[in-house]
Amino acid sequence: MAFSNSMAVLYVLLVAVPMAAFVLDWPENLAPMIAAEICKQVECGRGACKFDMNEPLTFTCECEPNWKRTFDGDDDLKFLPCVIPNCTLDYNCQPAPPSVPKKELPHNLSAFDPCYWSYCGEGNCVRNSTYNYAPICECKSGFSNLLNVTAFPCYNECTLQPDCASLGIKVANSNSRTGSGNDSSQATSFLPGKFLLMAIVTVSVGMILRK
Repeated sequence: MAFSNSMAVLYVLLVAVPMAAFVLDWPENLAPMIAAEICKQVECGRGACKFDMNEPLTFTCECEPNWKRTFDGDDDLKFLPCVIPNCTLDYNCQPAPPSVPKKELPHNLSAFDPCYWSYCGEGNCVRNSTYNYAPICECKSGFSNLLNVTAFPCYNECTLQPDCASLGIKVANSNSRTGSGNDSSQATSFLPGKFLLMAIVTVSVGMILRK
C-alpha cells in the first residue's frame, strides 16, 4: 500500500504537476493545435475525440448513436473508445464470451494503461506502439475485429444478428439459405408446368407442319 501511494505521489510530482503548469500557460491560439495533436494519439472507434482540459487525460470520446464505451454504458469512463454496438449479439454459435470484469480505479499507473480498461471479446489486448491511447485487440483463431478495426472487440460473424447491419456492421447473410430454399421450391413448382406448356406447343407445331 505504501509503495502504491508513493508511486501515485511520484507520478503527480513528475508528470501531472508539470503537465498542469504547461496547460495553464497555453496561449488561446495554441489550444486547437494541442487538441489536434492529442486526438491524433486517440482511437475513439465509432466516436469523435473531443479535447477537454477538465478530463483526467484531457480528452473524451463522444459516441455516435447506438454505440457505447462499455457493455453497461458506464459514462464515467469517457476516455474509452466507442466500440460496443447497441444491437443483438447471439452467443449460441460460439463459446460463452469472457465476462466483463468490474474494474476499480487502480491506485497506480495502471489507470493510464488503455488495456486495463479495454474489452476485446475473444481476443487479447496489446499496447499500441503508434497510438498511446489506442489499444489493439488481437483476435483468436476464428474470430475477427468488429468493422475490421483493431481497436474493436473480436467476435465470430455468427454472433452478429441482422439488426447490427444498421450500424454498418457486416453480418452473415441470414436470407441466403431462405432465399435458395425459395428458389428451389419455385423451380420445383415452376419447371414442370413450363415443360408441359412447351411440349404442347411443340406437338401442335409439329402437327401443323405435317399437314
